[in-house]
Amino acid sequence: MNKGILIIFTTCLIFSIHIRPDFSQTLKKLTLQEVLELAQDQSPDAILAKHRFRGNYWQYRTYKAKYRPSLNLSATLPEYNRVFEKEFDFETQQEYYVEKNTNNSQLQLSLSQNIGLTGGRIFMRSDLRRFDIFGGDGSTQYITTPVSIGFSQPINGYNSLRWEKEIEPIRYEEAKKNYIDAVEVVNIKGVGLFFDLALDQLNKEISGINYSNADTLFLIAQGRYNIGTIAEDALLQMELALLNAGTALNQAGINLQASEFRLRSFLGFNENVKLELIIPAQIPELEIELNKAIEQARENNPELLNLERQLLQAAQNVAETRSQKGLNANLFASYGLTQRAEDISGAYKDPLSQQRVSVGIELPIVEWGLGKGRYKMAQSQEEVIRTQVRQAQIDFKQNIFINVNQFNLQDDQLLIAAKADTIAQKRYDVTKQRFLIGKIDVLDLNIADSEKDVAKRGYIAALRNYWTAYYNVRRLTLFDFERNQSLEADFEKLVE
Repeated sequence: MNKGILIIFTTCLIFSIHIRPDFSQTLKKLTLQEVLELAQDQSPDAILAKHRFRGNYWQYRTYKAKYRPSLNLSATLPEYNRVFEKEFDFETQQEYYVEKNTNNSQLQLSLSQNIGLTGGRIFMRSDLRRFDIFGGDGSTQYITTPVSIGFSQPINGYNSLRWEKEIEPIRYEEAKKNYIDAVEVVNIKGVGLFFDLALDQLNKEISGINYSNADTLFLIAQGRYNIGTIAEDALLQMELALLNAGTALNQAGINLQASEFRLRSFLGFNENVKLELIIPAQIPELEIELNKAIEQARENNPELLNLERQLLQAAQNVAETRSQKGLNANLFASYGLTQRAEDISGAYKDPLSQQRVSVGIELPIVEWGLGKGRYKMAQSQEEVIRTQVRQAQIDFKQNIFINVNQFNLQDDQLLIAAKADTIAQKRYDVTKQRFLIGKIDVLDLNIADSEKDVAKRGYIAALRNYWTAYYNVRRLTLFDFERNQSLEADFEKLVE
């Protein structure tokens, strides 16, 4: 009596959890390709990748702007001062504090241009200044510089603009490749979540079938036990199998909900969307040539650009520290016209010439080896980076070799898994029929059932391994081997 109540309770619990539909959800049936397309468009990972690229784009635009003329307007409107200043009276030979009320206003328009070849800067300026003295002896003066031209030039041998011109285009190209790489990372993650849910959907289906079969077989076993054709231990084993099947069905439902939530969140859907996956029925007939994969990886992979940039930055650091350990000098020169008057029109009449030349130097005399130490550290760091880059290049090629070979094995593995699934299902069907006519015992049936389930899961796992391996190779090479073309993105659209 108690056993019957327990089985009825288990059946009702399973029915309430798994059979009840949720009418508030919209069903979306998705293929693997549709999942990946949705992920590339609306997943949080893809959106973050877009914003990272935009940041790199504006950094590159900032670098480009350094090589274009810069027009600036600056003003001081006004600069008022009321102070007491000490003055010396030569008649009385005494010092007095005198109140001064002044205002200084200035307007300057300047045009400047960096010179990438030398690291210097040329400029042209126009200034207007008004100086007011308030009080009984107040006055106003205008001082103008209608035009002045000049240049400033560091002469220590280090040109930061030249190094930026080598490094920044590589950094921007690396950013482009990194974005495409990030999309492939999204694809790999999408493949994983797709087959997580696919496996849990299969497990739910298997668990439902197993529970139904276990229920049927238990009823048959009860009938046989009642007529004395099987022993009680066989009946108890069938009852235990039914209880285990119910537990497995409950757990499969929980796992299915969790994996569906993860994929739904990854795709940016809310809880009102229910997902049902369509398992890929076919795979492309594709074998990747190792040499072609290596060639495409060398051309497209951002890691190689990153290594190249690291070498340049290390060389830049050596050049900069070398320039800092000796004489540092800056040359400044300008020539222009100037005039002053009590009215603004007079300040522009008959301007006089003005010239300025200055050379500033800085020479360390006693620094206790500070500059030399920085230079040696930079040289040592450059050698470290060179060694790391050489090793990274070797590892990179080896990684491609491993991933390509692994992918090329997957179609055979998938074929074996599909055949094993077919054989295991057929064996179970035969074993079940033999059990129903009493030719074999329940142990053989359970073994066949277990092998059937393992084979079905193995087929899903083989599909997962195939597509994961394919997208791993795509990520390393940034090349679409199905369409035989490099992966691309609309970068202009990304920064709109």
